[in-house]
Amino acid sequence: MAENQKFKSGFVTIIGKPNVGKSSLMNSFLGQKLSIITPKPQTTRQNILGILTEKDYQIVFIDTPGFLKPRYLLQEKMQKSILNSLKDADIIIFISDIVTFPTEYDNQVCELIKRIKLPRIAVINKIDLAKNNAIEKSTITLKKFEFDGLYFISVKDGINISNIKNEIINFLPYHPPYYPKDDLSTQTTRFFAQEIIREKIFKYLKQELPYSSAATIEQFSESEDKVEIFANIYVETNSQKKIIIGSGGELIKKIRQVAERDIRYLINKKVKLHLWIKVRKNWRKKERILKEFGY
Repeated sequence: MAENQKFKSGFVTIIGKPNVGKSSLMNSFLGQKLSIITPKPQTTRQNILGILTEKDYQIVFIDTPGFLKPRYLLQEKMQKSILNSLKDADIIIFISDIVTFPTEYDNQVCELIKRIKLPRIAVINKIDLAKNNAIEKSTITLKKFEFDGLYFISVKDGINISNIKNEIINFLPYHPPYYPKDDLSTQTTRFFAQEIIREKIFKYLKQELPYSSAATIEQFSESEDKVEIFANIYVETNSQKKIIIGSGGELIKKIRQVAERDIRYLINKKVKLHLWIKVRKNWRKKERILKEFGY
């Protein structure tokens, strides 16, 4: 067998409804945190690529936004990014969780990908929370969608993750690596710094406000041992701005401190983060502003 026929490489799209563990699953495969994670649905807004390279294979995971019916322009763009990721895929992983499966969204996603002639793996997460005969019921439901593999997992406890990875490797086509072996993602450090800031907004703010916010990096100055970042947090109203600032500026200070810490862990350098809060009314519904923010 020729040298390039010994190596396997391909794209694996992870798709499912919001908040079922897509980002956590990819992070688990990679062995480190790449996609941001919060308890709130729709934390992921863009496709994020995570690259796992070993001696004989390279898996390019695509972590997609949660699949749902769009209510505004930002969500329409999120849905478009999901469909684009399916076009590029070699393997599709459908993921849901044992507590809520099957929902209407689950059935919609399964019907959508059933028509795609690619290896498809169904993954049901959070089996540590399974009650009664939930696993048996889920198995019966999934059989009608004719998946090529079915796994019940717990990302939190690491149950069955290695078995899914072995299944993925089995389905990978023979192909040279798409990316250099040391690459972890195609996105820049600047992008992940921006995502970390957004993650902290989701962590410390409640209800709708995190969905009305966006983070952008205005300046990213990097030296050998230090990074200085100037970033903006955009919201839609002045009242939201006051909430993020918090009493005496305490909340924005906390967001800045924890984001600064996590960016430092990511790049292994000293980090100085500057944050400003700005108002852009109805930014989620405006094409020009969405493009400006990178969506």
